[in-house]
Amino acid sequence: MMEFLVVAHDHTDDEALARRMVVRERHLTAARRAVASGNMLIGGAILDEKGRMVGSMAVVSFSDQAAFDEWLKNVPYNKNGIWEEIEVYPFRVAVMPGSANGVEERADGRHDRITKGR
Repeated sequence: MMEFLVVAHDHTDDEALARRMVVRERHLTAARRAVASGNMLIGGAILDEKGRMVGSMAVVSFSDQAAFDEWLKNVPYNKNGIWEEIEVYPFRVAVMPGSANGVEERADGRHDRITKGR
């Protein structure tokens, strides 16, 4: 699995927040599907100093780069032009809720996320 940190900044014009709100429910529905499938580990809104939503962040996990690229292309905020700038970083989850240390090292030196029931 490949993990990524996605940091996306909204456009900054006067109508940016209104456009975000029009797409928001579709975006949240898609995010809930990504969580249910195990692809999104955490996500949320970036806020400005007044508490207004001005961007998004997510930590996601996909089987390969192509699956990630397809997901990112179809994220409602991306697909509908809400985000102006998207930063993507390769990421390795070190700690997750529900586990003592979050990861388990394998014999080959790679790491697996520890999930419930394991």
